[in-house]
Amino acid sequence: MTLTRKEFFRQAVRSLGKSALEVSDALKGRSSRVTPAEPEPEFADAPQPPASDEPRIATVDNSRCLARSCGCFSCLERCGAEAITMLPGVGVRIDAGRCTGCGTCEYLCPTFPKAIAMACDLTRAN
Repeated sequence: MTLTRKEFFRQAVRSLGKSALEVSDALKGRSSRVTPAEPEPEFADAPQPPASDEPRIATVDNSRCLARSCGCFSCLERCGAEAITMLPGVGVRIDAGRCTGCGTCEYLCPTFPKAIAMACDLTRAN
């Protein structure tokens, strides 16, 4: 019987994973059979909108933004209003006219402290 290197490593990884799951279940006192977990809602810990009815707008601090150097597109890809544009070498720019203030970009920003933050938009205030 001849195995390719690729198939050999696949079998090794499968066997290692199966063994790890069996040991984990044994330590937790579970049976060997796997029970399906309930699906968690997407964005369960998403930030809640502000209590006031003040309009919000995204503001960006490009000194913290990863898009200026490594090409992070997390906010750009998820902005439903298409209010975020990428400027190579600079970072991102927010179009205030298109920004809906939903906060998705702030939630998805991987930096700490966040490069995008939601602020009150005084131009849209009543």
